Amino acid sequence: MPADAILLEALNLTVDEALLTGESLPAMKSVQTDSMHPNGLMFSGTLVVQGQGLAKVTATGIHTQFGKIGRSLLTIEQEETRLQKEMKVQIRNLFVIGAIVSVGVVAAFYITRGNFIQALLNGLSSAMAVLPEEFPVVLTVFMALGAWRLSKKNVLTRKPSAIETLGSATVLCSDKTGTITQNKMEMAALYVGDRHYDKNSFANHQNELSDIITSALLASQANTIDPMEKAITQAYLSLVDNKDAQYLLIKEYPLSKELLAITRITQAGTDAPCLVSCKGAPEAVFSLCKMDEAETSIQMKAVMQLAEKGYRVLGVAKAVCESQNLPVSPSDFNFGFQGLIGFEDPIRLEVPQAIKECKEAGIQVIMITGDFPSTAHCIAEQAGIEVKGILTGSELSDMSDQELRQRIANINVFARVVPEQKLRIVAALKANNEVVAMTGDGVNDAPALKAADIGIAMGGKGTDVAREAASLVLLDDNFASIVAAIRSGRKIFDNLQKAMSYIVAIHIPIVGLALLPAFFPLLPLLLMPLHIVFMELIIDPVCSIAFETEQEEKGIMRRLPRNPNEKFFGSRSLLYSLFQGLLLLLMVLLVYFLSIHEGHSEGEVRAIAFSSLIIGNVILILTSLSKTKSVLAVILEKNVSVLLILITAMLMLLLIISVPSLQQLFSFQFPGYRHFISALTGALAILIALEIIKYFKNRGKAKFKPAP
Repeated sequence: MPADAILLEALNLTVDEALLTGESLPAMKSVQTDSMHPNGLMFSGTLVVQGQGLAKVTATGIHTQFGKIGRSLLTIEQEETRLQKEMKVQIRNLFVIGAIVSVGVVAAFYITRGNFIQALLNGLSSAMAVLPEEFPVVLTVFMALGAWRLSKKNVLTRKPSAIETLGSATVLCSDKTGTITQNKMEMAALYVGDRHYDKNSFANHQNELSDIITSALLASQANTIDPMEKAITQAYLSLVDNKDAQYLLIKEYPLSKELLAITRITQAGTDAPCLVSCKGAPEAVFSLCKMDEAETSIQMKAVMQLAEKGYRVLGVAKAVCESQNLPVSPSDFNFGFQGLIGFEDPIRLEVPQAIKECKEAGIQVIMITGDFPSTAHCIAEQAGIEVKGILTGSELSDMSDQELRQRIANINVFARVVPEQKLRIVAALKANNEVVAMTGDGVNDAPALKAADIGIAMGGKGTDVAREAASLVLLDDNFASIVAAIRSGRKIFDNLQKAMSYIVAIHIPIVGLALLPAFFPLLPLLLMPLHIVFMELIIDPVCSIAFETEQEEKGIMRRLPRNPNEKFFGSRSLLYSLFQGLLLLLMVLLVYFLSIHEGHSEGEVRAIAFSSLIIGNVILILTSLSKTKSVLAVILEKNVSVLLILITAMLMLLLIISVPSLQQLFSFQFPGYRHFISALTGALAILIALEIIKYFKNRGKAKFKPAP
């Protein structure tokens, strides 16, 4: 449809409106007395599946429903993530501190030593030491590699900043159709002769069920695109023995708004009687069978039993026509009722386990569907969602935003919801300080996807508009892929936090050693710009690659989501990083002063102290890679990138302290290998101290934080 329009005439007109509504089943259209009734309206961007009609165009371009949604997206501004905001503040503060410290060092060094060039070099060293230039490198690498890893799990990342937010998601709002379910119809139950049969017993009762399945097939169109008719065909091919029978279509009585049933007349051969097969809404089939109230009441109970299980129910009837003069209306046939067919959109096999993981991780799963409340309740329970409360779209429309905020805390299933109401659901959850992940596929879902903290569009059945508005795209439309993405998000966040904490920690001894000679002119100069560059060759790849490739922490999906108000650089985390850095600085200073006390030359002191800093740095890396696992466990995990970087660092250290030309370049003198025992001993002491602290930190709190 190229425009919005009002129907003036319609004949068996069916329209696929999934682009706008997300509903997988086509909608039946008819002329309505109420000009605004949705059944009488056609919308731009939808697809006519069958039938014909005449319509009056009411809107084109940006004035259509499609266009209005596009305009509404322009009014929704996406906020920066909490990490982005915090990182900007930290970098600004560190820049100011670095500038002040550098100027102060130049002034102090010049006043105490009188060498302006040396003072300038020392000031440059201080600037390099204070400014954590690794921050933007780490963020970029983590987000890029995180997006690559998510793509391996069928999740395409359109906005890398969403990866960091994934780990702190507290609410996951999911569509039912195609995400929790398989988005295909399957014959799930049959009711024949006052007896119920479920799909597991079909094969054992082929003789009893063949007749109703054959009639349902004969009442269906050949080469159909209708999901329920496809399910009937599949059941016929698997259960009915007489698959090769050929039936010639004589006449069809199409579905209409007056009679919600399809009747088709077929003939197996020229001499065979005409078979009249009918399927449709149970009430319409009961009417065609001319049932009395008592019989209708009995059959309606069977309909309700099937509907309560979440099934879509069709009635089936048949008749025999001997006359060649076919009636104008199917109601003139003498139909006999055959039974009821229940269809379901099966739950994806992996969904219950994925929802269980969400529950253990403290993530509330909210299911949003256009189905009736009873159907939604049944599907939610099958998927493993413990239904706390159900809210319908009509009830939601009658609520104010404040009322919705209060009610939504106790609601985890929304039924009969139109896509535009998703935006209100997202807004209410965010107002309650939840971090919201929202799935969607239709054009109408786009505003909600853009407004959510993490918008997740369907890659298979989703529209271009939805994908453009979303942060992530599910390539397989699978709920389990969302949970896998959340798991990856938590891992990425953990490793990013460890990398940033390591950066802060390792800069403390670098700053301390760069400042020391400026204020104590009698001490030998320890760190020069070249030494800091060498350190950076270790720091940058380690924090950006080694930490990123580190395996996830134990029980990563058995702990509560990160508090949205908790800072990335929290005071406890920052203080512990400072403690680690000061501990390493203290160790290096002890080795430094011990070397001076032993009477080593300035070059030898510099070589021994610098070696202790490098070895201590290696120890700090190994103990920082995991918050829950020991150094031995980390090494046994064989993080190849870590091992390669650390081995390379140690080999380079051996070269610069033993090769004469490199010694001269780094202003080192070789004191003999036994004089490095103090550096190794100090590093080992730091390792033991930090591992003991890690052990008691993990022992002092619950091993995991299971969700309530």
